[in-house]
Amino acid sequence: MKKTIILLLWSLASFGQEMLKPQELVYKKFDTTQLKLTIYQPQKIDKALPAIIFFFGGGWVSGSIEQFKTQAEYFAKRGIVAILVDYRVTKRDQTTPFESLKDAKSAMRFVRKNASSLGIDSNRIIASGGSAGGHLAAACYTNETINEAIDDLSISAKPNALVLFNPVIDNGPDGYGYERIGEKYTEFSPMHNVKKGFPPTIFFLGTADKLIPLETGQQFKAKIEAVGSRCEFHLYENQPHGFFNKSPFKEETLQKADNFLVSLGYIQ
Repeated sequence: MKKTIILLLWSLASFGQEMLKPQELVYKKFDTTQLKLTIYQPQKIDKALPAIIFFFGGGWVSGSIEQFKTQAEYFAKRGIVAILVDYRVTKRDQTTPFESLKDAKSAMRFVRKNASSLGIDSNRIIASGGSAGGHLAAACYTNETINEAIDDLSISAKPNALVLFNPVIDNGPDGYGYERIGEKYTEFSPMHNVKKGFPPTIFFLGTADKLIPLETGQQFKAKIEAVGSRCEFHLYENQPHGFFNKSPFKEETLQKADNFLVSLGYIQ
């Protein structure tokens, strides 16, 4: 059955569009630092397309922009502009999680500001990520206060939909990263900032995840639904944190994400 799902998934992508050679753009620079986006575009863009923006995981400490390369290539072939974001992390840049969030919001604003030249519909921008990258995707919507001083705050950093892979969503005293976030968790933590208008969300979690408890995912789903928004919550029995990085779960979660975006009318 799993093999069938995988074959269907990739045959589906093969019937889609061809993909242009990925391009790199600098979205932010200061001092000697340049932060880049890698952009995967369908070959044929005859109208403004949705975009999906991926943030890698790694606890805001490390990680690779390549983590979601497979997903980006897939969605570009499905007719979505797919974007991988590099952002500052502790090991490489000696930064805190707050700089990571500032960069994520800067990337969202850059894409929205340049939507027309990139062939993107600025009202259909999906944020996605795994673990701490999932936090960044969600916090681009929930956080109002943590912004880069050079950003144009008149440009919204808020995504229109979320695709989250075992995301870090609770940064409170009993959640992940509190020792680094401290009392600013009330601003930083998506769990503590779910409000009316929250974007439609799909959430993947393994039941054996030791970093993101099942109860945390269930509570987040309940909060989203309590404000009248949609949250699809998909559990994977006995799977640990990061399960979605490997086959067959990479393909299975990608298929469910595809179905979710079809249901929103973002792809056909």
